[in-house]
Amino acid sequence: MLKSTFIWLFLALIVLPGVTLSGQVSAEKYISDYLNSIRDNRALLTAFFQQMPKGGDLHNHFSGSIYAESYFDYALKSDFWVNLKTLALYDKAPAPNEDIKRFSEVKAAGGLDALRYQLLRFWSIKDYFEGDEASDKHFFDAFDKFDLPSKGLVREGLLELKQRAKAENVQYLEVMYRSAKHGLDLSDLKAYATVFDSLQRQKNSVALSRVLDTLYAQFLKKGIEAKVLDYAQGFEKVHRELMLDDSTFTMRFQSFVIRVLEDQLAVFGNSVAAFMSAERSNLIVGVNLVAPEDNANSMRNYWLHMQFFKWCKKQFPTVKFSMHAGELTLGLVKPEELNWHINAAVREAGAHRIGHGVDLAYENKVYDLLKLMQTQQVAIEINLTSNDYILKVKDDRHPITMYRSAKVPIVISTDDAGILRSNLTEQFVLLANRYKNISYAEIKQYILNSIKFSFIEEEKVKLKLTHNLQQQLAKFEQQLQLSLVKK
Repeated sequence: MLKSTFIWLFLALIVLPGVTLSGQVSAEKYISDYLNSIRDNRALLTAFFQQMPKGGDLHNHFSGSIYAESYFDYALKSDFWVNLKTLALYDKAPAPNEDIKRFSEVKAAGGLDALRYQLLRFWSIKDYFEGDEASDKHFFDAFDKFDLPSKGLVREGLLELKQRAKAENVQYLEVMYRSAKHGLDLSDLKAYATVFDSLQRQKNSVALSRVLDTLYAQFLKKGIEAKVLDYAQGFEKVHRELMLDDSTFTMRFQSFVIRVLEDQLAVFGNSVAAFMSAERSNLIVGVNLVAPEDNANSMRNYWLHMQFFKWCKKQFPTVKFSMHAGELTLGLVKPEELNWHINAAVREAGAHRIGHGVDLAYENKVYDLLKLMQTQQVAIEINLTSNDYILKVKDDRHPITMYRSAKVPIVISTDDAGILRSNLTEQFVLLANRYKNISYAEIKQYILNSIKFSFIEEEKVKLKLTHNLQQQLAKFEQQLQLSLVKK
């Protein structure tokens, strides 16, 4: 009789996983029900997700993630010059101009607060109004506007990102930290620009691959390996000196390639440098292709860039990479440009993750593409605030439900939390509020995906992060259940 009772209890746990042996609702089931009860209350959602362990943020641009207040404080401390009309900054005395003052002069004249407010709006979406300028232009222009303080705020900036992540229960950051630069004199190879143009018009990937082989041999002769070693050592030095890893937090870096350059020889050289640096350093865990996808140079050379990364993947097979692909929508580019970018990133370049992927619904053979991403486990990095602000894509226009239905691995990320004045907690608030059919169990899986699909190379580090995250999620559920029951 006792044996029979035990068997029925065991079967009950299989059929009703939300029920414990004591007959109480499990912590996970209780928290799931609670989350569903607060889906329309953003304050309660914020409190919920602020406390919830969120794993990692895998789509995080360093300079765009620092809040504008930090850039202002650095500019003030450095006593830069500022053009009070254009808001341009200078770290050296420019030509005499009555509109250009040092920060100390502005402060002495009592105008510092007004200047601060202007710069915060200039460098981020603070108090942005639709009539000011196009939102995508305002966003992407911000990078050049705060370029000067961002270069000087590296150490303080990395610590700011770490402290903010820990404060909102984020355990891992994979930061796009510095752009890769080959550092070589390529003036004797300029003729290859014409070759690139010709082969791109022909879509001759075989001939292009042979050309890239030749160029790579030239890069090696010119000493690209020494340049890359110096570049990688810079990452390692700052990581070591700032002690960015601790018992509850880990940070790794992506090297990135800027695709809007006119010089495609430089883009290829930078791609080689990025992949080589990731191969040589455990701290540089991956590579990315960044900058506005709708830029004229980006659009004109998109096929070429896919071939560059395809070649690099063959040359450096252990290196993983993500690509900004499909960060487009109807009206931003011509309709025929919406139907192939994600396809090319997955099928041609062989990306391990896709950043944004917003134009999915317009892609050729979209269901075949989704099946391929699911089969090959190509994760999609979802950036809800970013897609809303830059592309005006949200709610049922956003393809997240298509990726979900196709069982493509999903991770939730911030993109540029500083410019967007957001954080990872807010991304989960938007997720739970806008997409109520996405269950608590799925949200937990997205969080676990952020470690599973990270590019961390050291298996021990990845296993430790996964184990700790699972423990923290279980503890979160138990503690929150106790708190809510006491009420």
